[in-house]
Amino acid sequence: MVTILLYVVVIAVVAVALFLLASVVFGRGEEMEPLPEGTTATALPARGIAGRDVRALRFSITLRGYDAREVDWALDRLAVELDSLRLRLKEQEPAAPVDSGAEPAEVTEEPPR
Repeated sequence: MVTILLYVVVIAVVAVALFLLASVVFGRGEEMEPLPEGTTATALPARGIAGRDVRALRFSITLRGYDAREVDWALDRLAVELDSLRLRLKEQEPAAPVDSGAEPAEVTEEPPR
């Protein structure tokens, strides 16, 4: 029983010593000053939003979840990008072929699971 207690005390002393040594060597660390009111660290490129940009998005966490203003801003930016891409795609599509009278084949899509 004494041996186990001795091990626990030695491990605690070694842990405290390592902590103090690391604090002296690496310092306390510098805190960043807070962002000015009304600004955010959330960022998206001005144009050409890619999947990696969306995956890299991080939002500030508030008391009840993410900051709604940041999420709304990101969703608006993504909506604008989607709309512009769809418009460019529509402009580049060739004119639709003239209907030949044949009925198109029925397409059934299975709902996602």
